[in-house]
Amino acid sequence: MKQNEKQNEKQISNVLDRAIIGDEEAFSFLYQENVKKIYNYIFYRTGNIHDAEDLTARVFQRALKHIPNYKKTKVPFSAWLYRIAHNLVANWYRDNSKHKRELPIEDHSYIESKADIPEKQIEKRQEVEKLIDAIHLLPGDRQQILILKYVETMSNKDVGLIMGKSEGAIKSLYHRTLKELRRYIVDGSEII
Repeated sequence: MKQNEKQNEKQISNVLDRAIIGDEEAFSFLYQENVKKIYNYIFYRTGNIHDAEDLTARVFQRALKHIPNYKKTKVPFSAWLYRIAHNLVANWYRDNSKHKRELPIEDHSYIESKADIPEKQIEKRQEVEKLIDAIHLLPGDRQQILILKYVETMSNKDVGLIMGKSEGAIKSLYHRTLKELRRYIVDGSEII
């Protein structure tokens, strides 16, 4: 491990110790370090800016309320926040069974070449819509792995820590998920 990483880990550990005993400034630092990651995770799971903002706020409200009970382990603090976020999103899905599971295509940016003609732009948009629809057909754990790997660019090891699975199990689940998406998109097969 590099010297800077060790110093950063030690700093986070000290800040976490202070937050656990009620230091609001320390908790504010942890919030600033993690809020964007947690928001992105929730947004990609819900597809709605307003719900993502609300649920993100609730994640940190719960974290603040329960941080005195937090037990430090080798698992990063962010894993605890992702677990809270995962549970709130699961509750949100259960409570809002009428909601759409689709992300409006306008909410997703992708680079369009200036040379693209309208037909190519329409094709790209349709491909993105099909991919988003396919991802939302996946079970929650498979959606979670894609978000953590592609959006948060986490390693298999870190994803495993957050999801409570071994690195090997994450690799296997990730591989099966990509194969299933490919079958759905290319062959038109059903998501299992």
